[in-house]
Amino acid sequence: MLHVIATIEVAAGRRAELLAEFHRLVPLVRAEEGCIEYGPAVDAVTPIAVQAPVRPDVLMVVEKWASLEALQAHSKAPHMAEYRQRVVGLVQRVTLQILEPA
Repeated sequence: MLHVIATIEVAAGRRAELLAEFHRLVPLVRAEEGCIEYGPAVDAVTPIAVQAPVRPDVLMVVEKWASLEALQAHSKAPHMAEYRQRVVGLVQRVTLQILEPA
C-alpha cells in the first residue's frame, strides 16, 4: 500500500475554479482499480501555534493506493489526461510525496 500527498500550487486567486474541476474528477479516480482513498483538502485555520501558515493558493490531495502499479495506472488514465488539459492555466506546479507505511 502507498500513501500519496500531492501538493498543487494554484494560480493566485483561482483555487475555487480548480476545486470545481477537481470535484468532477474525484468519482472517476475513486472508481479506479486499486484506489483506496482520494480527496482534496485545504489548509484549516486553527489556533495551533506549530501549524504552518495557511496557504490560500494550495490544494492538497490525500491519496491511498493498493500498489505502485495502481498508482502508475492512475497517472496514465484517460480522465487524468483530460483533467490536466482542463486545468492548464490554473495549476502552476504539482509535487508528490509517495510514502509507504512504516
